[in-house]
Amino acid sequence: MKYFFICIITASAVFNLSAQNVEANRDRYSYQNHNSEFLVIDSQLTLEEALKGISIPQSIIDKLVLVDLFYYSFDGNLHKGQLLINEAVKQDIIEIFEFIKESRFPIEKAIPIVKYDWSDEASTADNNTTAFNYRFVSGTRIVSNHAFGYAIDINPMQNPYIKRNKVLPEGAVYDPEVPGTITRDSQLVKEFKKRGWSWGGDWKSVKDYQHFEKRIGKGKVKE
Repeated sequence: MKYFFICIITASAVFNLSAQNVEANRDRYSYQNHNSEFLVIDSQLTLEEALKGISIPQSIIDKLVLVDLFYYSFDGNLHKGQLLINEAVKQDIIEIFEFIKESRFPIEKAIPIVKYDWSDEASTADNNTTAFNYRFVSGTRIVSNHAFGYAIDINPMQNPYIKRNKVLPEGAVYDPEVPGTITRDSQLVKEFKKRGWSWGGDWKSVKDYQHFEKRIGKGKVKE
């Protein structure tokens, strides 16, 4: 009985140590799931954490949801990330990312932009896939579709924004032969379009290959 008691204490101590380790490194903690597949945690925020740092109208906050998503990254491992999106497009995103996972279309990472201090430039430079960001359309005072959670940017380094000789993010190259690149004939584009989304790769004056958006009546933003 004495030996049995010592074993329980030891197991408990190991469990607590493991839990502390996960919490301390929870944004990049890796482990094997029940299928013995290596899973990498890219993001594990709460909704409250994902909304910190900027002033967002309550009328928008009330419609946002934080969705856990799974995808294979360029390292070949299964990853878990998160997207902050409008609840109106939640089912679309869940279904599209199920296709992404099953087809093994690689996603570098998907982390709410709060982790980049709400900087679109920092997020895209890190090849981060993201959705909600309360910001204006670049170079204008027009509120972006991202500001309502109706838009998503996927793998910006493989799918840059191109206007004449300007390519963003800096150093990005659009090469249809590279994994993670979105093209006109991609099944991923078809998955978005059949759910009513449009793709920035179809735009005429600029090409925004990373960008998908769904036009939903937004109305006036209430502060």
